[in-house]
Amino acid sequence: MRELIGTDVLYRKWEACPPGEPAKAAFLLIHGLGAQSARWRFLAEQLAAAGFASYAVELRGYGLTPERPRGHVDSLADWERDVLVMRETVAAENPGRKIFALGESVGGLVAFNAACRHPAAFDDLVLISPDFKNALKFPLSTYLTLAALILFRPRKTVPIPFTSAMCTRDAAYQAVLDADPGELRIGSLACLMSILREQGKAAKLAGRLTIPTLFLISGKDSLVDERTGRKLFGKLPLADKTLLEYPGMLHALSIELGREKVFRDILDWAEPRA
Repeated sequence: MRELIGTDVLYRKWEACPPGEPAKAAFLLIHGLGAQSARWRFLAEQLAAAGFASYAVELRGYGLTPERPRGHVDSLADWERDVLVMRETVAAENPGRKIFALGESVGGLVAFNAACRHPAAFDDLVLISPDFKNALKFPLSTYLTLAALILFRPRKTVPIPFTSAMCTRDAAYQAVLDADPGELRIGSLACLMSILREQGKAAKLAGRLTIPTLFLISGKDSLVDERTGRKLFGKLPLADKTLLEYPGMLHALSIELGREKVFRDILDWAEPRA
């Protein structure tokens, strides 16, 4: 793995194994709200061992990006632009290879809408616990703050009410998340409002999706409404679409106990399409 690199867009990169050999294909990994690119290490190492390269974008306002205040982005359109810029880097370093877009949670929402709006950008799409509808229980004060200040103080940040224990049952990795300064549990009013807008657009954009798509849905998700994901999946006008569910597993399948099965399923799906 290479540490964070890039100029305009920060990212981590894992080369395919063996080093120096062309990758079978490349994955562009998009983390969720409050997360960061370092979370992808488990998955990226499995992909590398199978001959796939991975590039994990660091979304603006999160992880180790320099934007301030932390937790803020003016619009998810900024994240989509960064993903498309990252896509050009991936394509340049992997000429002639397919590019898989893979997003988790809000990153899944970003990946989905980007793939719908830009049908030529990616060859395949993988969504882990995609956030098409929120399931978090925000206090009433957050909604009041959003209504009162979104026009005047869009950069104001508010707590995002989730814990590491809601993401994974892996106690050791919970401790890693809790101690890592790159992990945030805040979001700006502008960021939250933009997520709501993009969630509202996803169902309308779904008819424009044309690439093979894999949905991975956790069985015990308290961060997103997995029923909305299943419903949207059912409406996709695709011949090549697959939905896999993981009963008993929590939201962040990429860092959850039992993630090895999830990774194997991703590889089994991706390898014949590479």
